[in-house]
Amino acid sequence: MSIKSVFAAITATTLLCATPVLAAQCGNNGGGFEAWKNAFASEAKRAGVGKRGLQALAGARYATKTIAADRNQKSFKYSLDKFMKVRGAQTIIAQGRKRKAKNANFYAALERQYGVPAGVVIAIHGMETGFGGFMGDSAVVSAITTLAYDCRRSDFFVPHAIGALKLVDEGSITAATKGAKHGELGHTQFLPGNARKYGVDANGDGRVDFYNQSDALASTANFLRQKGWHPGKGYQEGQPNFKVIKQWNAAGVYQKAIAIMGAKIDG
Repeated sequence: MSIKSVFAAITATTLLCATPVLAAQCGNNGGGFEAWKNAFASEAKRAGVGKRGLQALAGARYATKTIAADRNQKSFKYSLDKFMKVRGAQTIIAQGRKRKAKNANFYAALERQYGVPAGVVIAIHGMETGFGGFMGDSAVVSAITTLAYDCRRSDFFVPHAIGALKLVDEGSITAATKGAKHGELGHTQFLPGNARKYGVDANGDGRVDFYNQSDALASTANFLRQKGWHPGKGYQEGQPNFKVIKQWNAAGVYQKAIAIMGAKIDG
């Protein structure tokens, strides 16, 4: 075999061997999503994802609306006053007070167990889904795997993609379950990895269901407590528990809004 032929054979072999590695790479459009899914399936298997989760991954579609939303997050640009108006803060406060009074025993029990005041949990519930009025219209598995594939924040979303596939395995969600544009699910919009880690079966039916209000709110209180909430301490900006509210959402205006509305609901 000539040197030229040997070189050509080596080059061809190298390209064939490199193909799976290239397929696993993140992308900035939908062109490589199917190849990425095939490669990611191996990673998911190693992480313990089973048959149903892998089937959900295989059926996932590149979520163009998710990408559009991720590229155009306006909350980070708003002033606090504008953000409060856009999100309907006064309505959330008014409805939040009524909800607390109507279910006083439930919220008191949450505070006894987790140390998180009702106002904070209620404010998050109101902000995230209008108290369950709209929990999203995007397929959770497709949204979260799209973000895991997308180069912008792949490292952050890969564990949540694995979490979503395991939730499918466990029967907590299906491949068709709908949530928010970034794959958040349920009444308070938990990312899938956090759902598995902090989920609480508050109604005692043997399963954690984030589309059940009791489970979702108890899980929210548990998340805050596990993130370092100090019972009895303040949660306004500059106070000990404000840094815990920061763990819920990265937008500064969101964090301040939760603190302000929570205090007014409890007041």
